[in-house]
Amino acid sequence: MTHPRLHARAAPDRPAVIMSDGSSSLSYGELEDRANRGARLIRSLGIAGGQTIAFWLPNCPEVFEVYWAAQRAGIYVTPIATALTAAEADYIIGNSGAKLVVVSHAIAGLAALPPRDGVTVLTLEQWRGALASQPPGAIDDEAPGFHMVYSSGTTGRPKGIRLPLPTGKVTDLHQLAAQIRDRYGLGPDDTYLSPAPLYHTAPLAYTTAAHRLGATVVVMPKFEPEAWLDAVEAYRVTMTQMVPTMFVRLLKLPEEARKAHDLSSLRHVIHAAAPCPVPVKHAMIEWLGPILYEYYGGSEGNGSTGITSEEWLKKPGSVGRATWGTLHICDDAGNELPAGEQGLVYFEGGWDFQYLGDPDKTRDSRNPLHPAWSALGDVGYVDRDGYLFLTDRKSYMIISGGVNIYPQEVENLLITHPKVADAAVIGVPNPDFGEEVKAVVQALDPADATPAFAEELIAFCKEGLSPIKCPRSIDFDLELPRLDNGKLYKRLIKDRYWARKA
Repeated sequence: MTHPRLHARAAPDRPAVIMSDGSSSLSYGELEDRANRGARLIRSLGIAGGQTIAFWLPNCPEVFEVYWAAQRAGIYVTPIATALTAAEADYIIGNSGAKLVVVSHAIAGLAALPPRDGVTVLTLEQWRGALASQPPGAIDDEAPGFHMVYSSGTTGRPKGIRLPLPTGKVTDLHQLAAQIRDRYGLGPDDTYLSPAPLYHTAPLAYTTAAHRLGATVVVMPKFEPEAWLDAVEAYRVTMTQMVPTMFVRLLKLPEEARKAHDLSSLRHVIHAAAPCPVPVKHAMIEWLGPILYEYYGGSEGNGSTGITSEEWLKKPGSVGRATWGTLHICDDAGNELPAGEQGLVYFEGGWDFQYLGDPDKTRDSRNPLHPAWSALGDVGYVDRDGYLFLTDRKSYMIISGGVNIYPQEVENLLITHPKVADAAVIGVPNPDFGEEVKAVVQALDPADATPAFAEELIAFCKEGLSPIKCPRSIDFDLELPRLDNGKLYKRLIKDRYWARKA
């Protein structure tokens, strides 16, 4: 069975959504009823197939009510990050063309959200009341919808990623769910734990794929390492998806705290979104066993790679071989490079995405010589066995005295220091070399943020890296601007230093 409707008919009382803190839940029968009523509400507001609605919600069951209502109304559904300001949310609402926005009073920016003509804003309370006033049963003109997400905006304004809407029946198996089923064996007997915000692409895509496949989805309101351990044990979780910063926080717990929990139910710990430092992944495999599965891809759906723990132990640092589409590594002119040479990572054969309302960004993502090949902006190389190794984002590269330096390598080393909680490496102005390497570090204990510790960290880097790659200076922050999906909002850090030059 390939849709929550079918699971609702077969097992209406099976839990579809459980909040890990015990605050609320939805059975498959309840989810089906509310999704149908939501689709009727959407039509009553004059929203037709091909249009867009949005939600601005924390992790809660209503996210899935909105999503599955849109999925059977033939429309796009756009998630909005809860931390965005009213102006940032308003940009996404306007750019996406959303006709309905479902919001929570818990969103700090809600009070300042300006009204828009033709846009209905419903609070969670109003959404629930509106659903209750709708009759049950499916709408007459059902059609499959899909999500339209926005990039994290770590290097600029977020970009709306618009893919063609699916065709066929709403209950047809979607390609993403088929991949997850075939790759990991996810099914009705599984419990999937989502520790990340549902407004991010991967958590939303994987949880809704789990619903298509009949699994129970346990949702954490917010990731906390101890709460994650509790949830895995309490709900006998079989599969979860995480990001490397979560691994780091788990590994910083006392060993006795980690070993005090029964995690034996876990079969798959999937991770993506950001590069995982080699020592961190080694430690996770040593702790949990060879159940880590990594993939590389983007919201654009232009292609992906994957790697098992067994493969990774033979190819440490790799994100795997192509599992969807064909990999190409190219120079700036678009020429394909041989194995072992670094260049921009392109995929051929995935979805033909567009950046909504921005043909220039869409065009820039395509290979100048092969327009069917598209890139996400990452730099890397492929070895002779076809395994991809990522170097960094092209936009993060530091050019110092004509030498290309990739911050990821330095960050991966710094995070292994026992007194470091997080690290960002950027290029800052240098009158002689154009740029020089600077690290901004979050110390595990704020009291360690001293000039002496900065010198210790520089010496630590010099033990493992060539001098040109090492930070020439280190600043400290109480917390780095890292998004909940693990990505570093590096532009905010870099702007501090380049604004001074201006």
